[in-house]
Formats: sequence, structure tokens, C-alpha cells
Amino acid sequence: MRALLAVMTPLRLVNEAALTIGRAIGIVAVALMVSAILVQVFYRYALNNALPWPDEAARFCMLWMTGLMAPTAFRRGGFVSIDTVVRLLPKAVGAVVSLILLCMSLLVLIVALRIGWSEVTGFAGRFATASLYLPTDLSFETWYRVPRSWMMASLLVGVAMLISVNVELILRAIVGLMGGQDRLPAIALEDQVGAE
Repeated sequence: MRALLAVMTPLRLVNEAALTIGRAIGIVAVALMVSAILVQVFYRYALNNALPWPDEAARFCMLWMTGLMAPTAFRRGGFVSIDTVVRLLPKAVGAVVSLILLCMSLLVLIVALRIGWSEVTGFAGRFATASLYLPTDLSFETWYRVPRSWMMASLLVGVAMLISVNVELILRAIVGLMGGQDRLPAIALEDQVGAE
């Protein structure tokens, strides 16, 4: 058990730091997404002249928000159907079922990581977005079309973070099955902000 805890502790600390940074960037992505949607609503309905870029900018931000926020949700749990089934079972059986589900999800995430990598580096990632541009210098005279691979990288980053969280949760489940539940620090929820 000491070896499992020695592996899990640095992984837990890395996950906590990465997820904190991911949540902060995700909040910025949500704010930018909402701003782009509001710009589009104003131009489309008030001025009757829809712009080409806000929809794509909002989609870009939404993908990054999802990729950066999903690992936090996964780590904190709260999946109603899974939690309900596990809680209905005897404690030891529920812990084994939970571990099996985590192992199965790790396999799915590994497949998803391969898909994410192919989206970023493959044929689809070679194209640029239709309407998103970035300036190439401070004079704003020349502009660069944003590559679609930058958008698809959200899948790759999000799944990589999910794998890291999943491995931590598997280690926590194994330690719990070995009777070391009291040696596991709780997953922090105090920085959670919401309408609870």
C-alpha cells in the first residue's frame, strides 16, 4: 500500500494543479464563448447583418471549455446512475464494480486519445478554420487563418487529462479495497463555485 500511495500522491498533486489551471482557462473560454454569441445575436438581429466568425469562435471556445472542465467533473464524481447502482450494492461489491468501471473507462479513454491524436495530426487537422484569423504582427496588416488542429487539440488535451484523473481514481479504488480508505485525502470541493 505504501508503494501505491507513493505513486498516487504526486499524481494527485499534479492533477489538482492541472485541473485548477484548466478550470481557470475553462472559465475564460466560457466568457469568450458567451461574448461571441452575444456579438452574433446583436449583429444578426439588431443590425440584420450576421458576421461569419462568432459562431466558429463560440464553437472553438466551447470545445476548449469542455476539454478543460470535463476532467474536474470526472474526478469529483456525481454521475447519478453509476453512483446509485454502486450505492445499492454491498460496500465491497460496490468498490469492485467501481474499480471495474474505472478500468473499462481507461480503455475507452486510451482509444479516445488515439482518435484525438489523429484529429490533430491527421488529414482534418491540416485545414484552417473558415472564418477565424489571428494577426501575425502588431501592425495588424497580415492575418493568419487559425488551423483546425488548434480546435481539435481540445479533444487531445481533455482526454489526456481524463486519463491522468482516471489513473488516480483507479489507484484510490485499489487503496480503498486494500483497507486504506482512511489514508486517502478527500478530493477537494471547497473551491467549487455554483448555485448549490
